[in-house]
Amino acid sequence: MSLRKRNSQLSSHTPSQGAANDSADAGNDGGYNAGIAVFSYIVGGIIVWSLIGWGLDNLWGTRWIVLLGALLGAAGGFYLSHMHGLTRQSSSSGESNADSGPSTDGDSDAK
Repeated sequence: MSLRKRNSQLSSHTPSQGAANDSADAGNDGGYNAGIAVFSYIVGGIIVWSLIGWGLDNLWGTRWIVLLGALLGAAGGFYLSHMHGLTRQSSSSGESNADSGPSTDGDSDAK
């Protein structure tokens, strides 16, 4: 799409319409984007660290460092996605389940 055509489309929207569309789009594909990010962190880590392990295997004449690199890359990718907050489950109100505190289902003192 040309820049001129895009600018004319953007100028035809009022600011309230643009904000409503942006928030609706963000709510609909947030889980999908987080899933793609987690997938790319893990697969990217496996690929990068496997290549590093493969290079070290060729340099040192071993055959097992590539497997260690793949495991390290998977663990590192999961760690990165967890630290970025992409692996937490959120409740319908938008907060994570851990933030809501302990459950009081079996508590006899609960009112």
